[in-house]
Amino acid sequence: MRSDSLKKGLERAPHRSLLKSLGISDDDMNKPFIGIANSFNEIVPGHMHLERIARAVKEGIYASGGVPFEFNVIGICDGLAMGHTGMKYSLPSREVIADSIELMVQAHQFDAVVFIPNCDKIVPGMLMAAARLDIPAIFISGGPMLTGRTNLAETDLITVFEAVGRAVKGEISSEELLELENTACPTCGSCSGMFTANSMNCLTEAIGLALPGNGTVPAVYSERIRLARETGKISVKLALENKKVSEIIDEKSIENALAVDMALGCSTNTVLHLLAFIHELGLQFSLEKINEVSDRTPNLCRISPAGKHHIFDLYEAGGISAVMMELSKRNLIHLDAKTVEGTVKERTAVAKNKNTQVIRPIENPYSQTGGLTILFGNLAPEGAVVKSAAVDKSVWKRKLKARVFNSEEEAIEAILNRKIQKGDAVIIRYEGPKGGPGMREMLQPTSAICGLGLDKDTALITDGRFSGGTRGAAIGHVSPEAAEGGPIALVEEGDEILIDIEEKRLELLVDDKVLEERRKNWTPPKMTLKNSYLSLYSQLVSSASRGAVIDRRKKVKFE
Repeated sequence: MRSDSLKKGLERAPHRSLLKSLGISDDDMNKPFIGIANSFNEIVPGHMHLERIARAVKEGIYASGGVPFEFNVIGICDGLAMGHTGMKYSLPSREVIADSIELMVQAHQFDAVVFIPNCDKIVPGMLMAAARLDIPAIFISGGPMLTGRTNLAETDLITVFEAVGRAVKGEISSEELLELENTACPTCGSCSGMFTANSMNCLTEAIGLALPGNGTVPAVYSERIRLARETGKISVKLALENKKVSEIIDEKSIENALAVDMALGCSTNTVLHLLAFIHELGLQFSLEKINEVSDRTPNLCRISPAGKHHIFDLYEAGGISAVMMELSKRNLIHLDAKTVEGTVKERTAVAKNKNTQVIRPIENPYSQTGGLTILFGNLAPEGAVVKSAAVDKSVWKRKLKARVFNSEEEAIEAILNRKIQKGDAVIIRYEGPKGGPGMREMLQPTSAICGLGLDKDTALITDGRFSGGTRGAAIGHVSPEAAEGGPIALVEEGDEILIDIEEKRLELLVDDKVLEERRKNWTPPKMTLKNSYLSLYSQLVSSASRGAVIDRRKKVKFE
C-alpha cells in the first residue's frame, strides 16, 4: 500500500507517533488509509450539508476495514459570484482545487481518495486531481436541490434570474419577484436544473467514477446517505485492489460521457471541463469529436433550462443508468466500459425507464442529434460552443447585427436599459480565460434577454462562458479569445454575423481585407492585476479550446 511509506519500518516511528496522536492504533497501521476530499463550506447551498455525507462515507470506510482521513477543499458558488468581479475567480478555482488535492494526497500518501464535490468548478477540479494522481478514487456528490413551487408552478434559480428581466419589463411586480426569491431554492443541494453542477455530477456517474444515483438522488433524501456509505465501502475495496483511475477510464469511458452529455443536453461548461479532465488523463482529443458524437446521439431529455423537467424528475424516471440503457439500444454506449464497481453493462441491465416523458425512448427523441454543438468559422477558428437543445429553431440560422461590448457590465447595462433590439447579436469580449481574466459566466445578461422576451430574436456571442442555466442562442468559448487577438476582437458595431447551428458555422460577414486593416490597428488590452492570483492565472492559462488549463511549460513574468 502507498501509505506504507508513511507508517511502516523502524525509521517511521516518528510518523507513527504523530498518527497515534490522532487516535490511530497499531492495528490501524495495517489498514488502507483513505483520504476524503470534502468541499463542505457554509456559503454554498450545494455544500452546506456535506459534513453529513462525509460522516456516512467514514462509516462505510470503517465498516470495510479502512481508516478515513478527511480534509477540506475550497468551493465557490457560481450563483453568488455571478454578475460581479467574483465570477472572475470561479474558473481559476478549478485549478487551485486540483492542485491543493494533489498536495494533500501526495504529502500524506493516501491509498485511495473519496471525492465529495457538488457544485460547478469543484466537480471538474476533483476529476482533474483524480486523473493526475492516478490512484484509486471514487466520487459521491452532495446531490441536487429540490425544485421550488410558486403559485403551483415549479421554479428554480434560473426562474429568479429571468424574473429580473420580467420585472424590468413590467410583467411582474416587486412583490411577485420577492415571492420567487423566497421559494425558488427550497433546500440544500446543487441548483435543481441541468446546470453545470448537475451536468458534471451526472457525467461523473456516466464516466464510471461514481455509483448509480450520484448525479440524481436528491440532496435531502436518505438514499444519498446510504449511497455515501456504500461509496466509502467501495473505496476500501479499490484501495486493496490498487485499482487506479487509468485502469477504469479510457477512450470508451470518455465517449460514454459525451453520449450521455448529448442525450441530456448538459451545460456548455461540460466541454471545457471534459477537455481539462482529458488533458490530465493524457489522452488525445479534438473538439471535432464532440460534433461526431453529437451527430449520432439523439437528445432524449429536456431538463431546465431547456424544458420543464428538473433533476428530480430525471431521478424518478430512472436516472443516468436509464438514459444509458436507452442509448445502448442503438449501440451508442460502450457496455464493456469499466466503472468503480463492475461494467456499464451490469448497470444498464437492471435499469428501467420509468417515465418516457422525462427520458424519451430512443425511437422518439426530441431530436436526432445531441444537445451541444461546436461551431467553427472565421469568427471562431478554434471553435465555439452552443447548447443547441436550448435554442429555439427560429434562431438556428440567422444573420444578426453586431452590438459590441468590451465587458459583461457594459452589456448588462445596455440590456436592462432596453437598448438591445430584435435582430441584434450581443458581442461580449475580453471575458475569456486570459482577458477576463477567469472566463466569467454570462447568466445575468442571458437571463435578462430571456426575461425581456428577446431570446428567440437575438443571440449572445462571447469569448467568456455561460451558466448551465442559460438558454437561447448563447454562443460561448469563442476561440481564440479577444485578448489573444482572436477575430472576435475585430468585430465592430453593426457588422453582420451569420449563425448556422445546423451547418456548425459562426461567421463574421466582413471582407478579409477589411479585417486585415482592423488587425493592423488593434492593440492588446493592458492588464492591471498586480499582486493577484488572477495575474498569475492569466499568464499561464490556455485557450478555452484546450480546456482553459494551466500551461505548466510557460515561464511566468511578475510585474
